[in-house]
Amino acid sequence: MNRETAYVLWFDELKREDVNLVGGKSSSLGELTSSTNVPVPYGFATTAYGYREFMKETGLEDRIRQELDSLDDVENSALLREVCTKIRRMICQEEMPVALAEAIRKSYEELGEKVGEKDPFVAVRSSATAEDLPDASFAGQQDTYLNVRGADTIIEKVKECYASTFTDRATYYRVKQGFDHMTVALSAAVQMMVFSKSAGVMFTVDLVTGNDNNILIEGSWGLGEYVVQGTVTPDNFRVDKQKMVITDRMINDKNVRLVRKADGDCIEEIVPADEAKQQVLSDEQVLELAEYAKAIEKHYGCYMDMEWGVDERNDKIWILQARPETVWSRKDKSEKVEDTAVTTTTDREIVVKGLPASPGKAAGKAHVIINPEDIDEFKEGEILVTAMTAPDWVPAMKKAKAIVTDAGGMTCHASIVSRELGIPCIVGTKSRSHEATTSIKDGQMITVDATNGIVYDGVLEDVVKTAAPQEQAVVASEYIPVTGTKVYMNLGDPDLAEKYGVLPCDGIGLMREEFIWTTFIHEHPLHLIETGRSDFAVNTLAEGMRKVCQALAPRQVVVRLSDFKSSEYRDLKGGDKYEPHESSALLGWRGASRYYDPKYLPAFKLELEAIKKVRNEYGFKNLQVMIPFCRTVEEAELVTDLMAQEGLERSKEFKIWLMAEIPSNIILADQFNKFVDGYSIGSNDLTMLVLGCDRDNETVQHIYDERNLAVRRAIRHLIEVAHKDGKTVSICGQAPSVYPELCEFLVKSGIDSISVNPDAVKNTKKMVAQIEQRMMLDALTGRGRQEVEDLEW
Repeated sequence: MNRETAYVLWFDELKREDVNLVGGKSSSLGELTSSTNVPVPYGFATTAYGYREFMKETGLEDRIRQELDSLDDVENSALLREVCTKIRRMICQEEMPVALAEAIRKSYEELGEKVGEKDPFVAVRSSATAEDLPDASFAGQQDTYLNVRGADTIIEKVKECYASTFTDRATYYRVKQGFDHMTVALSAAVQMMVFSKSAGVMFTVDLVTGNDNNILIEGSWGLGEYVVQGTVTPDNFRVDKQKMVITDRMINDKNVRLVRKADGDCIEEIVPADEAKQQVLSDEQVLELAEYAKAIEKHYGCYMDMEWGVDERNDKIWILQARPETVWSRKDKSEKVEDTAVTTTTDREIVVKGLPASPGKAAGKAHVIINPEDIDEFKEGEILVTAMTAPDWVPAMKKAKAIVTDAGGMTCHASIVSRELGIPCIVGTKSRSHEATTSIKDGQMITVDATNGIVYDGVLEDVVKTAAPQEQAVVASEYIPVTGTKVYMNLGDPDLAEKYGVLPCDGIGLMREEFIWTTFIHEHPLHLIETGRSDFAVNTLAEGMRKVCQALAPRQVVVRLSDFKSSEYRDLKGGDKYEPHESSALLGWRGASRYYDPKYLPAFKLELEAIKKVRNEYGFKNLQVMIPFCRTVEEAELVTDLMAQEGLERSKEFKIWLMAEIPSNIILADQFNKFVDGYSIGSNDLTMLVLGCDRDNETVQHIYDERNLAVRRAIRHLIEVAHKDGKTVSICGQAPSVYPELCEFLVKSGIDSISVNPDAVKNTKKMVAQIEQRMMLDALTGRGRQEVEDLEW
């Protein structure tokens, strides 16, 4: 058999280098079938040779060229649609050459014999010869026909695949990429139909950030077309490639599905409400898919984009397609998108929230399009708002400043095309809030923060604000050394965050929540609850935290949960009713002991709601938390369990620190390690409790000293024990900036970070750099000063 002139080739006869013979999709299916052990439904592919013979024998080639000559402006959507529709009609009306039709008929009969089924159901997938090349993505440009049966029907569907060479979007792409329309040829992959009860897509690289440590899996009920098209917002799973564990999941309401009909073709049906919100894959199936993804990526040697289905007849997982991922595959890893957050004003109003599909930010006039026929009215520089961005809309998408859709997931066609075009895009607003098409008015001025998935009302001035040249020059003129030991900043007043955010700190190591209560709220949290104003507390706390997170993004911000003493709470309006009178408030009902107490628990939940609002609604994932004054391991377990129940569970993205300020935190660090990600030494309280010396009592003030050997031994011990379990240690008292010798002790002890007040950031950074350089010199020469005190506990 001469492969170059064959009309049909079977999957096990094909390799990935056969793109010129059968296109990207078919050659990839062949590669998977012939060269890997992943389960692929069997089938055959019509060839590019067959397509060209069809064009030649029918005389279509010349007639199509004539029609294309009249397409002098592909940006003219109406003209593009008119020409392409005429060409597709011409192709479908032609008779298929006898030899090609017979080859397809015979292969279909053979397929039935090979799988033991007469007239089997198949999927007919089009595959362009220029598709899936790293520098020319035609992803989803051609059509797929599902649940097709019978040789005559398949021959018709192959012609329809041929016609899909000239969809509006494919034609537009070729012009923009500089391809000759007639050098692209179409193959049709005829593949055994998987009766998918659930299906979807997966990628071996994070499509937004380019992070390749995870496998991203999306799925919905029924056939996978609704995931690719963006009709539903699918379930989303992230699997750590190395550990092969599920690190993140989002289960969405998948209320419609495309299902096969028993006699052929497909139909949309409503998913029962209880089933719609169920996870479409078991955890075991998620991990099985991830194993296939790893194997395929290893075989191909590049990031991969795959489709999968789970057969309802036997629960078997099938890989339906695999191709090189087309955005990050051609980017240098150093170009990866940083998760920078949008700057906003205080009077912003969230209109809708959705999935951040393509990062970036833009402000402008919204153009809401419900009817696809109105797409011609879309103008350059507008923000496209629609139920879903249909693939045929690529010409309009190219003109958009940003795109917002009601439905869709991170891997739907709208998401992928937006990333390829570099346009900010938010999808799936219906699943996260409400439909964008009903919430955003046509002509409304909006700001789209597609890095965090938020649409704001109006044009927010900070989105377009740039730093004054003079300010930039001042910042650039001073050299601040890079240090291995991070230098964080302590901050109380959120209004100072923007001013101090330009300092060369590595983030906020201590944000005092109490400042917001006393400056902006003034009232006791339980009093606010009793008077029906919980929202005021949550919104005011969230606003304060947001300001800081925004000014520092993407650097982390650690907010310390409330640590008022009962006497301080009593000073807030309404506090008398709720606070006990304690003889020693400093050692009384404070910190962690309040959070799980039934008397205070509703107030603590307000704090957690505010944190969730900042992280989930505003999208500032750089916000982490710290638990203060936690006396026992049991308290640490109680509080972290409580936070997890409220939706704030420890993860790679969300860290929980513990203030190390009580001797028990040091002595039992090996047990506290189980419940936290790191520690921040509160040197004021720690010194007081190690030395038994009231830090507020002037009589014994001369004894109080953070440099005391007992305190330093405790710190050294904590660092050693924390590091054994991979936990970090910081310090947030002012002592390191006051006492250079204590700073040196901390750096030499291996502390991970030091948090100081804003006025001390630069000097501390320089001091730490000098100490680190000295340590390197000492290690090199072997002539460093020896420790004269025994710091071992």
